[in-house]
Amino acid sequence: MPLWVIDGAVTACTFSPSPSQLKVLPHRGQFHTMKPMATIMDHQPMVNIQPFGLCMSPSNPQVAAATSAALGVLTPQPCQPMTMSPWTPGSPTRQITHEIALHDVSVCQCLWGGTVSILFAGQAVQHVP
Repeated sequence: MPLWVIDGAVTACTFSPSPSQLKVLPHRGQFHTMKPMATIMDHQPMVNIQPFGLCMSPSNPQVAAATSAALGVLTPQPCQPMTMSPWTPGSPTRQITHEIALHDVSVCQCLWGGTVSILFAGQAVQHVP
């Protein structure tokens, strides 16, 4: 069964070898193990979605420019997430302050072509009913 996602969840991007952590702000007032619970709206780059180390997406303009300068040899560049749309699908059974709750089977798309997924929900106790 899917797990609810909370602040500190471990995330991964298909175009980076490094994991990152999801940051969830406490403004909604819903907590699990004293950490804020996430919703599908927690997708803001550099606020919720933190950089993943190096980006290897040829769609990323920085990677494309560095690769071109290296005569076509893929040259990873520092990750700057561009997650412009909410996580999908989210939980069909739970809302947090009128926003759909996030569970660990949801994904978020990066403008550079990567898919951001959740490796660890931040907790292993509370399942989606």
